Amino acid sequence: MAEALMTLPTLVAAGDPDASRTGAPKPMDEARFEMFYRRNAGGLWSYLYRLTGDVAASDDLLQKAFFRFLRANPVLTSEEHQRRWLFRTATNLAFDHFRETKRDRAHAEPAPRADASTESRELLRHDMMKTFAELKPRERALLWLAHVEEADHETISEALGVKAKSVKVLLFRARKRLGDLLTRKGLGPEKTR
Repeated sequence: MAEALMTLPTLVAAGDPDASRTGAPKPMDEARFEMFYRRNAGGLWSYLYRLTGDVAASDDLLQKAFFRFLRANPVLTSEEHQRRWLFRTATNLAFDHFRETKRDRAHAEPAPRADASTESRELLRHDMMKTFAELKPRERALLWLAHVEEADHETISEALGVKAKSVKVLLFRARKRLGDLLTRKGLGPEKTR
């Protein structure tokens, strides 16, 4: 009966019987974790979806990332550091997912719309998603973190496990590759002379 009253953070911490004797940090309480989850789950899920292109995989990876966060109980100085840790863990899980599955991540065609401008936007969106999926996972992660999450180079370096000084070069290469793919598909900017 007592076990039924335990919260998720308590259950995760219960896996380490020596935690109380070793002075290991206590897990964040349920209320703090719930607030942290609500602030970060949506952005992390979107990031994972853009990496994988798969709703179910994104759900699974999100769950695994938060479970590892609770299990590891990282003692970090701020919520921003906790967020970076979470994104880094999620990125590693996504890369593991790619190694395990090695399958195409094709996106389903969106349902056609009656409105021509809406249909045109949907087709462009679909083409952009397919093109984005052609990038390497690290390139997608770089571009997503930089342009959607608006993360600085230090945050990106921590999330992807690369040196902060190399982020600028890696972003340049990822942008160039995306631009080349878009141009090759006729989706790039028109050149004027």
